[in-house]
Amino acid sequence: MEIFSDSHGIGRALTLASGGLFTTSPNPRVGCVIVKDRQIIGEGHTQPAGQAHAEVQALADAASRGFDVRGATAYVTLEPCSHHGRTPPCVDALITAGVAKVVAAISDPNPLVAGQGLAKLRAAGIEVVCGVMEQEAREMNIGFFSRMQRGKPWVRMKAAASLDGKTALHNGRSQWITSQAARDDGHWWRARSCAILTGIGTVREDDPQMNVRAIDTPRQPARILIDSNLQVDPKARILEGGGTLIVAAQSNPEKEGNLRDMGAEVIVLPNAQGKVDLPALMLELGRRQINELHVEAGFKLNGSLIREDCVDELLLYLAPALIGDAQGLFDLPALESMDHLRRLSFHEIKQIGPDLRILARFT
Repeated sequence: MEIFSDSHGIGRALTLASGGLFTTSPNPRVGCVIVKDRQIIGEGHTQPAGQAHAEVQALADAASRGFDVRGATAYVTLEPCSHHGRTPPCVDALITAGVAKVVAAISDPNPLVAGQGLAKLRAAGIEVVCGVMEQEAREMNIGFFSRMQRGKPWVRMKAAASLDGKTALHNGRSQWITSQAARDDGHWWRARSCAILTGIGTVREDDPQMNVRAIDTPRQPARILIDSNLQVDPKARILEGGGTLIVAAQSNPEKEGNLRDMGAEVIVLPNAQGKVDLPALMLELGRRQINELHVEAGFKLNGSLIREDCVDELLLYLAPALIGDAQGLFDLPALESMDHLRRLSFHEIKQIGPDLRILARFT
């Protein structure tokens, strides 16, 4: 493949970065392309944590194909790292390899890097360009940027509803409002997340597994259950296999001990009202290196998360159907003025099978 421009090179690197969409967390998804005489001579994307980063992968690919990278240009979707983490700095590998130019889509928000990688490349006499397809690169790692800049994950709330905004009958039945195509698409969004969060109401009503099943994935996201009073049934499927994080509002040593014996982890985060402190939980998940949090819960927890400003994006699937009097999407208080509307912006609208998928972000 010939590379004719910096945007062409970064575009190819972004395609490569998507190869790590389900696997790189807590590290960012990064792609790298090495070009010489307009020809791609090496490609790579970041491997699971502790393994090679994109730049090292691309350099190794070029070497395995017998190419000399001296004087080449490296296109990378994120500023090369300059610190020792689980792996050595990528800037050192590029400098040692003798590349002449590095084009980065966006600077690294990690305070341990934050421009230092680009500065080190320039100090070594390498030409550096930064800011090519910056928005696309940020979208690829929207959760990583959120965690580095705000200390908490990017929170995406998924819900399926009829055109009149109903998610379940009053008796709790909700299967199925949307099509199989929409449900499978929802699993793709689950797979790219670091963790899936739900509430005790959903667990008691539907007994969900809260994992990825509809698509192939090498990694299952962590599972988080909001259960203020530790009411979860020990036989609930969300506990199968262990590792579930249960967030309570009050301590109960006996129940906590039983859950821990089953392989779950219990933390207690109360607020002044005796409920789970949701903003504090978001910061705790940031400390636990959760980049993207996927929420699939009932209308009560959905409403609480929105009221507490814990949601960044809505992932809504709307079926071409009407239900009538039934449960709504979010339990939110009535407004007395239109001035108090919670505004969102449409980020993407796409038809999935017979249904409509809407990505809307809080402004």
